[in-house]
Amino acid sequence: MNRFLGTRPLLLLAALAPLFLLVQPSWVDARTENVDAWTKNARTRNAHSLRHRPPPPTPQVTMNAWTVGLAGGLLEGAPIRLAAEMARVVDDGDNLHVVPVVTRGATENVNSLLYLRGIDAAIINSDVLDEYKRQVPDVQRRLAYVLNLFPSELHIFVRPEIQNLNDLVGKKVNFNNKGTAAAYSGPLIFSRLGLDVEQTFIPHQFALEQMRKGEMAAVVFITSKPVDAFVRGRWDPGFKFLPVPYESKLEDYYFPASLDATDYPSLIKQGERVATIAVPTALVAYNWPTNTNRFERVARFVDHLFSRIDKLQAPGFDLKWKSINLAATVPGLVRFPAAQAWLDGRSRANQASQ
Repeated sequence: MNRFLGTRPLLLLAALAPLFLLVQPSWVDARTENVDAWTKNARTRNAHSLRHRPPPPTPQVTMNAWTVGLAGGLLEGAPIRLAAEMARVVDDGDNLHVVPVVTRGATENVNSLLYLRGIDAAIINSDVLDEYKRQVPDVQRRLAYVLNLFPSELHIFVRPEIQNLNDLVGKKVNFNNKGTAAAYSGPLIFSRLGLDVEQTFIPHQFALEQMRKGEMAAVVFITSKPVDAFVRGRWDPGFKFLPVPYESKLEDYYFPASLDATDYPSLIKQGERVATIAVPTALVAYNWPTNTNRFERVARFVDHLFSRIDKLQAPGFDLKWKSINLAATVPGLVRFPAAQAWLDGRSRANQASQ
C-alpha cells in the first residue's frame, strides 16, 4: 500500500504532462508577441526621435550666429584700420567673428548702421548726428556708443596774409574729398562760427599746392594729430594754424583741444599753443532690444573688446589705442547697455579687491 501511494504523484504528473505541452506553446507565443511588440514600439520611438532630432547646424548657420558687421570707413582712412585691428583682436572662431566693412566714410556710417543689412556697429564722428536729427528725430535713441576712440583735431592751415578766422570770409577754403571728416564737419563748424567761405572739395595734396601758389587761402583737416603733411612738409615763413575759440555753440558735439610744438615743431614755436577743437571719433552700435540675438552679438563683441584692450595697446597696433579710456563719454549719445554693465562690473570688482 505505501509503495502504491508513493507512486500516485508520479502518475498524476504523467497524466497532466500532455496538458502542459498543450498550454505552454500559447503562453510562449503570447510572451514572444509581447516582446516583439515592445521591440517594434521601441524602434518606432527611436525612428520618431531621429526624425525630430534637430539636424547639426550648417556652416552657414554657424558662421552667421555670432558675426558682427562693423562699418569702418574709407579704405585710406584711420577708422577702417582701427576696425580691422579690433576684428583681429576679438576674433574667437565660431564664437565671435567681426567683419570690418569699407564704406563711403565715417561721417556716412550712420546710414550704414541704420539701413544696411548686417551692420551692427560703426565708427562715426559724433557731430554727424546733427544732420540726422532732422532726418531721424529719434536717432540718439536708436544708437548708443561703445567707445570714444580718439579725438580728431580741427586744423585750419592758412597762408601768411590770413591773420584770423574773419579774414577767410569770401575766400577759397578746401575741405578735402567728399565723404571725409573734414568735408562734413568742416563746413558745419564754419557755419556755426558764422564764416561764409568759398568751399572746395578736392584732395588736400592738390589744395596745398594751390596754397603755395596763392590760389587757395586755407585748407581744413579734421584728423588725429600730427598730420604727416605738416610734419614733413617745408613751408615758407608765415604759413600757420589759426586758433579756434571754444564757444558755447560748439559744446554739444566738440571739446577743446590744442596744437603745440611737440606736434608740429617747424610750424609752432616751443612753448606756444594753438587753441582748437576736436571731434570725437566713436565706436557706436545700433541699440538693439536686449532680448534679441543682435543685441547678444554686440554684447559679446563689447565683452571681448573691453577684456582684450591691453592687446590693442601693445606694439604692432595703432598708437591711438594707447590713449583709449574705456570710461570716456561721447557727447550726444548714451552708452550701450552691455558696455555700461561691463564697466560697472569692473568697478565693483575693483572696490571688492581694495
